[in-house]
Amino acid sequence: MAVRQYAGILGVVLLLLGVLGLILGDGLLINILNIDIVEDIVHLLTGGILAYVGFGQRDDGLARTVVGVLGVVYLLVGILGFLVPMLFGLIPSGYTVFDNIVHLAIGVLNILVAWVLQGGRATTARG
Repeated sequence: MAVRQYAGILGVVLLLLGVLGLILGDGLLINILNIDIVEDIVHLLTGGILAYVGFGQRDDGLARTVVGVLGVVYLLVGILGFLVPMLFGLIPSGYTVFDNIVHLAIGVLNILVAWVLQGGRATTARG
């Protein structure tokens, strides 16, 4: 249940960010957050997927898998953003340090929620 709630909330946030980015156009929002068209589309897609697994279905296993996989993707984008800020020409304005930190934070938080927390509580090792 907690994974679906997290997915739904993050999905809505990403959807709003994607819509805001489309409305404001390409470039940097307040000189710290990239809102290029590719980034907006990715936020809309990932936000839609997360909102669906958060609100549109009841399978916690599916939600956990989607949140975890997208966590790995966001983590990789955060790391890659430091190395190749324009992401091979896909992000014309280039990722800022803030963008990279946000992507890393979303990635780590997704992974923690999906694979470390089970049913709202941390898992413990059994030996």
